[in-house]
Amino acid sequence: MATLSHDLLFVAIVSYLFAMMCYAAEYAFGARGAVARVAERQITPELVGAGAPAALDSDLDGLEVHGLDVDGLDASDDGPTDPLARFAPLLGRIAVILTAVGLVAHIGCLIARGLAAHRVPWGNMYEFIIAVTLVASVAWMGLVTRRPSIRPLGLFVTGTLVVLLGLDETVLYTKVSPLVPALNSYWLKIHVTLAITASGILMIGFCAAVLHLIRAGYEKRTAEELPMRYPYTLGPRLPEADGLERLTFRIHAFAFPIWTLAIICGAIWAESAWGRYWGWDPKETWAFIAWVAYACYLHARATPSVRRTAASWLAVIGWGTMMMNLFIVNIFVSGLHSYAGVK
Repeated sequence: MATLSHDLLFVAIVSYLFAMMCYAAEYAFGARGAVARVAERQITPELVGAGAPAALDSDLDGLEVHGLDVDGLDASDDGPTDPLARFAPLLGRIAVILTAVGLVAHIGCLIARGLAAHRVPWGNMYEFIIAVTLVASVAWMGLVTRRPSIRPLGLFVTGTLVVLLGLDETVLYTKVSPLVPALNSYWLKIHVTLAITASGILMIGFCAAVLHLIRAGYEKRTAEELPMRYPYTLGPRLPEADGLERLTFRIHAFAFPIWTLAIICGAIWAESAWGRYWGWDPKETWAFIAWVAYACYLHARATPSVRRTAASWLAVIGWGTMMMNLFIVNIFVSGLHSYAGVK
């Protein structure tokens, strides 16, 4: 089963890679140089986290195609003038199918790993990354299935999946082994599952935040007639900045309470295992730093006087603290949470 898990992970990575290439082709050759737009509407600041899932759905309802119908045909004239543009919608649909194939292999990989280890398959850093990226893939498929007009964002989501899983497979691979005694607790199924869920959703939020900054920079430079530089040259093919920003907020508002609950459950587990709720262990400290960063983002986003781009930068910083905790702390810093399994 361990070999099967390894093989399925390879299939997942290859599927995501080819999906990324198809997303890129649609992104590059789509008709009229733009693939989506956001309905122009204003919203008022809302309570952080309140009604997040429903709000996310309503925000997706505001995304619609700009010059391109959901089947990829140019809605404003008889058809795309560039012959390559005629194949772009097909490539976009193939990209979604390949992402689904990768997701199925991804799920199979994690299940096979758990069966091989005879435990929940997130007992070390290698398994944790597989689980986090699986949640991100599920979240993305849910979004793109509900609203095909956001399909071009898949280029950036699958790109992130390929990078993380490729690094996981080539550098962080760990053989199947029993849990260390400290992790042999029912709290592993609660605390770590919550952390995995929040991290996977926050990954999608990070992608949306980066795209918002790119599109906002493009719109600003266009309005002020400033020279266009990379990465702002990617802006014309992205949905409008306001829609990306709202989507970024909805995703983070949904994930933040889950991350908060993960930290609380971790503190309860720490009291049971080590006799104290909090000890400023490096892992605990960076989990708290990440929580503060995302709290600052949500507070800034709910404050009318704070620019939306400034808030999105806080979301990017928040993801940076998550990666610091995942890679730097796990690999290079010793502490009570040194269970990464990386040598």
